[in-house]
Amino acid sequence: MTVRSKLLVLLGGISLSACGTSGNDGSPAAGGTGGEVNLYTARHYDSDMALYERFTRETGIRINRIEGDADQLIARMRSEGERSPADLFITADAGALWRAEQAGVLQPVQSAVLNERVPVNLRDRDGDWHGFTRRARVVAYNPEKVRPEDVDSYEDLAAPGLRGRLCVRSSDNIYNLSLVGALIEAWGEQRAEQWARGVVANMARQPEGGDRDQIRAVGAGICDVAITNSYYFIRMESGEDEADRAVVRPLRLGFPSLDGHGSHVNISGGGIAASAPNRENAIRLLEFLASSEAQQHFARFNNEFPAGPDVPAVPPTDRYAQFAAHPMPVEAFAEHQPLAQAIMSRAGWR
Repeated sequence: MTVRSKLLVLLGGISLSACGTSGNDGSPAAGGTGGEVNLYTARHYDSDMALYERFTRETGIRINRIEGDADQLIARMRSEGERSPADLFITADAGALWRAEQAGVLQPVQSAVLNERVPVNLRDRDGDWHGFTRRARVVAYNPEKVRPEDVDSYEDLAAPGLRGRLCVRSSDNIYNLSLVGALIEAWGEQRAEQWARGVVANMARQPEGGDRDQIRAVGAGICDVAITNSYYFIRMESGEDEADRAVVRPLRLGFPSLDGHGSHVNISGGGIAASAPNRENAIRLLEFLASSEAQQHFARFNNEFPAGPDVPAVPPTDRYAQFAAHPMPVEAFAEHQPLAQAIMSRAGWR
């Protein structure tokens, strides 16, 4: 695995770092069409690099990668305007993709390949962006203190039975914003705010740390239930850190249902930049990331669930891959994130 080059997106100029392989004379690798694609990515996973390198080997197309915070990258693309070198923007949250769309930095793409590989509820209706992995917003719990039926719905997380027993990260976390956005879509603003107030009342402590910190807090007895993304639990369960494996060994991963229709899911996905200078190469890369092989790679090495329902499950996510996923279009909750933040603030969710 090559060392990642993390380039900060600042008000100054941008330099693009090439990722991938080419011939010794700088020519494209054999078997591909050559050229390049400029990738602006808010995904910071070393495992993605192997996919980029494979894409370059197969196509000869170099990937010039810029990493940064999603909103920072969106702001940069806006400031660059029509002269932006960006070809493809990818990130880990439907809300960020929706914000990029609203900012006018993406363009619609009609791709039969993407339409076949990405379910309709995991992509923008106009083709501005497409998901290629799923991550479920679920719970980790201590089965010695909590019965599975006590956490089998999102309503349960705000019920008095969990008073002082819940751990969750801060209200400005994008995954919490998307979850509350889904509740707004399903229930309306008033009921979603009541739920947020119930969650605040049930907190064992003020929000601190990331999802893995919430899981560790359950293991330490600080709380009995933690709201977390599925892949954090799976990563701790199957990773090389024995301390993390020991934490989750006695715990369980539960999949609450929203109104009986399955668990809330978010996506990682991407969209073609509005002024992409290498548009066709960008489409090829996005189609590659949505391929069955790439989706299985994300599942195996980053513990996300494939977007495609027909993509075979692989370890270590196969143990949980048959969960019921809510069919809500991800763009429906994405656009509710600003209201979700206001609701959570009113509820006292820090």
